[in-house]
Amino acid sequence: MYVIVILALVAGFLALRLYSVLGKRTGHEQQPAPLQADDRAKVAVLQPRNAGEQGTDNVRLSDGMLAPGADVGVRALIAADRRFDVPQFIDGAKTAYRMVLEAFWRGDREDLAWLCDADVLASFEEAIAAREAAGETLENRLVRIDKAIITEAVLSGRIAHVTMRFDADIAAITRDKDGNIIAGSMTDAVPTHDVWTFSRDLRATDPNWKLTETDEEA
Repeated sequence: MYVIVILALVAGFLALRLYSVLGKRTGHEQQPAPLQADDRAKVAVLQPRNAGEQGTDNVRLSDGMLAPGADVGVRALIAADRRFDVPQFIDGAKTAYRMVLEAFWRGDREDLAWLCDADVLASFEEAIAAREAAGETLENRLVRIDKAIITEAVLSGRIAHVTMRFDADIAAITRDKDGNIIAGSMTDAVPTHDVWTFSRDLRATDPNWKLTETDEEA
């Protein structure tokens, strides 16, 4: 009996130690290792909230999150999918924006296939192939996203389309096959205004949204 009690106390102590290490974040943790192919399906970049996580007003139309007139489409989307949450979607879209850009810059077709639909992927792959044929490499960096807003939300049957405008600063360098800089500068960030559309079948079991259209606004 004493042995069982002692073992129980030791187990409890170890559990508390594990919680103290794993259950808290200090802000100085190392970045996680790159995702393996089997792990990507478990990560949702743009994923709706569970129904139980919604507040009393799941529209939550805060200032600066929607372009004028976009609220009509957003409310229609929420009526069709009560889990849709504006701030959470925008946060996920910003993450997806960064991930897509970085995957394109390094020529990572596998990550792009996970994040984009077939048409957008084909466009990216064509540009990557042309870059590789010329022996060019990109050393681009997303400095910051100054603003990200929903400009339009549309329901087409059971398919939802949400268009985002990203105002960002990007530092870019293009090198030739010999490593010489042929364009750009890492010291001068260039303002960009991208208009991207993310889509999702609301009846699908897959909760992730995919990039289905890209454009650039002057």
